[in-house]
Amino acid sequence: MTHLTEHSLVQGGRSAAFATACVRGGVAAGLGVGALAVLVIVAWISSPFPDSGAGGALHLAAGLWLLAHGVELVRTDTLGGLPAPLGIVPLLTTALPVWLVFRTARSTLDPADETGPRPSPAGALGAVSGGYLLVAAVIVVYSESGPLPADLVTAGLWLPGVVLGAAGAGVWTALGRPLPGREEAAAALRGAAAGLVTLLAGGAVLAGTALVWHAGAARASYEGIAGEWSGRVALALLVLALLPNAAVWAAAYGLGPGVALGTGALATPLGLVGDPAVPPFPLLAALPPEGRGGWPQWAAAAVPLVAAVVLGRSVGRATGTGRARETALAALGAAWASGAAVAVLAGAAGGPLGSGRLLAFGPVWWQAGAAAVLWGVAVGLPTALAVRAWGRRVPRPKPPKPPKPPKPPKPPKPPKQPKAARTAEAPALAATAPAPGAAAPAPPVFDFSLNGLDGLNGPSGLADLDDDEGYVPYDYLPASWETAPTPSMPPAPRPAPAPRADTEPPRPSGTTGAEREATPKDTP
Repeated sequence: MTHLTEHSLVQGGRSAAFATACVRGGVAAGLGVGALAVLVIVAWISSPFPDSGAGGALHLAAGLWLLAHGVELVRTDTLGGLPAPLGIVPLLTTALPVWLVFRTARSTLDPADETGPRPSPAGALGAVSGGYLLVAAVIVVYSESGPLPADLVTAGLWLPGVVLGAAGAGVWTALGRPLPGREEAAAALRGAAAGLVTLLAGGAVLAGTALVWHAGAARASYEGIAGEWSGRVALALLVLALLPNAAVWAAAYGLGPGVALGTGALATPLGLVGDPAVPPFPLLAALPPEGRGGWPQWAAAAVPLVAAVVLGRSVGRATGTGRARETALAALGAAWASGAAVAVLAGAAGGPLGSGRLLAFGPVWWQAGAAAVLWGVAVGLPTALAVRAWGRRVPRPKPPKPPKPPKPPKPPKPPKQPKAARTAEAPALAATAPAPGAAAPAPPVFDFSLNGLDGLNGPSGLADLDDDEGYVPYDYLPASWETAPTPSMPPAPRPAPAPRADTEPPRPSGTTGAEREATPKDTP
C-alpha cells in the first residue's frame, strides 16, 4: 500500500510538472507575439498616414511573428491583384522567439527548487514545444483573415522545426551539453561549429566593407524610400533586422555559388551574370557592379578559406593522439556538418520577394551547402592531417650548453654602524665642538730654547758663543719657526753643528770660566 501511494504521488508530481511546462511554452509564445505587437502598434500610432486601423496592425504583428519562424506569407493587396509570396526571414527577429523557447526548456529541467518534481528530458521537450505550438496554431488561424496570411505548407514544416530545435538546445544545455562518446564525433561537431562561426564572422566583415564602399548609394536609397521621421525609424529597424541576412549572403558569395538577384541573374566573385531585378533598398546597394569581377571580388574567397583552415585546425588538435584515419573521418564529418548548417541558414536568409522575376532572391541553399562541404574537404582535411602530424613530431634534443665559469665572490660589505652607536657619538662630537659665542682658544707658544745645549746657558754662555768664529745663532732655531709644531708630539731636537777644526769643541755642562781662561787659545 505504501509503495502504491508513493508511486501515485510521483506520477501526480510529474503530471503537474508536465502541465506546468506546457503552460510555460504557451507563455513564451505569447511574449514573443506581444513584443512584436508593441513595436508595430507604436509605429502605427506614430505614422501620420496610417493605412489601416488597430486590427490591421495586429494582423501585421502576427504575420511578422510567423515570418520570424520561417513561415512564408502571402501578399494579397498587390497592384496586379495576384497574390505574391514573401519568404525572406529577417534573421534578427528570429532571435527573440528562439531565445524564449530555449530559455523555457532549460529552466524546466533546471528549476530553482531542487526538491520539486521535474519532468524527464523527453517530457520537457514535448511539453514546452506542445504548449508553444498550440499558441502558434491559433496565430496561424488568426493571420488568415488579414492582409498577410500564412502559407500552410511552410507553416507545417518550418514552424515545428524551429520550435523543436530551440527546445532541444535548451534541454541539451540543461543536461550539461553532453557530446557523443566517440572522440571523432565530438571533434567533428567542435570543428564544424568553429568553422561556421568563422564563416559568418567573415561574411559580416565582407558585407560591412561593401556597405562602407557604397555608402553614398545606400544613403540615397534610404532617403528616397522614407520621407517622414516615423518611416525612417521603421526602415532603420528593418535594415537592422536584415543585417544577419547580409552576413549570410556575403558568406555564400565568398563560397562561390553566389547570390541570386532574381530569376536568371547571379552574382559571384567572377562577375555578375544576367539582368538583376533589384528593388531599391539600402542593403542591396552593396551588391557588386555588373560585369566581370576584379580583385576586390576575388578577395571574398579568403572568407571560406580561413573558415576551412579553422575547421581543420580544430579537428587536428582534438584528434592529435589518434590515428590518421580517425582524424580524416572527423574532418569529413565536420565538413558535412558545416555544410548542413550553411544550407539551413542560406535557405532561411533567402526566398521570394514577390512573383515573376523575384521568386528567386538570395543564396540557393543546396548550392551554398555543397560549396561549404567542398571547402571543408579540400582545405579542412589536409589542414587537420598537417596539424596532427605537427603535434606528433618528436623534438630533437638540443646540445648541452657549456657550463659558465663561476663568478668570483663579491667582497663582503663593511658592517654598518648600529644606529645606537651613531646616536651615542653625536653628543660626544657636540661636546667637543666649541659652543657658539665662546672665546677662541689661545694661540700656541713656541719654545725657542736651545735644546741640547744646556752648557751654554750659564752666565757667560752667550758671550762665549759670540766670541766663536763662524757662529750663527739662527742655526739653533727651528727650520720653519712660522708654523707651530703639533701639540700632540714634542719637537725633535735639532742636531748640533759639526765642530770646525779651528774651533774648540763644546765643553760639558758645568765648566767654569777659570778653566776657560787656561786654554791655549787665550794664551798670548
